[in-house]
Amino acid sequence: MNDGISQIIINIEAQKDEPSAYDILNRAIFYVCRLVSSQKERDFTGKNFNDLNRVYSIWICMNMEECSWSYVHLTNDSIMGKHKWVGKLDLLNIVLLGVPNKLPKRGKEYAIHRLLGTLFSNKLTANERIDILENEYQIATSPFREEMNIMCNLGEGIFEQGEARGEARGEARGEARGEANEQERLIINMDKEGLPLELISRITGVAIEKILNITRKNKGVTA
Repeated sequence: MNDGISQIIINIEAQKDEPSAYDILNRAIFYVCRLVSSQKERDFTGKNFNDLNRVYSIWICMNMEECSWSYVHLTNDSIMGKHKWVGKLDLLNIVLLGVPNKLPKRGKEYAIHRLLGTLFSNKLTANERIDILENEYQIATSPFREEMNIMCNLGEGIFEQGEARGEARGEARGEARGEANEQERLIINMDKEGLPLELISRITGVAIEKILNITRKNKGVTA
């Protein structure tokens, strides 16, 4: 814009792994297109399409085999003639970040992956996270140390629960129901601590709709 002020829309989606039920790029394209179309009658009216804002959809996939980073965007390949079509090729932007379960080594090329791994890995203690965030990224952690301890303790409990589920396969249905009840208790505890639904879903691998059913049932609320 002429006054030097610009506006963009950023959407961030975190996944516990790369989905197998669908191609994640297809979903990302759907999201970014929806964010563009939703601006009509909200950010601009009528045919003022030049008022469209750029959209960035950032997808973070954990538990990948390697560090990866892709940028998907529009390009203009001229097939014939020299005519320059006017418009914003930078309207649609998709960023795909793959973060392995093992914390990447320290280095400039892995800075963003190591930061995300530090925040979301279930293999680090609260003190290890704090040390990396403060010493490598100069991020002050004192305002949220208590929340970090809660997340680490819950993450460790869920990790141990997952191992127990793997060892208990093939055992009686009563034990399976017990594991399900334990998962519900973990979800209820996280909800009581005020953790966002999206974060609970990422940690447990349980769909947000199911989490809502569990928390509502615990509170005696009917849908």
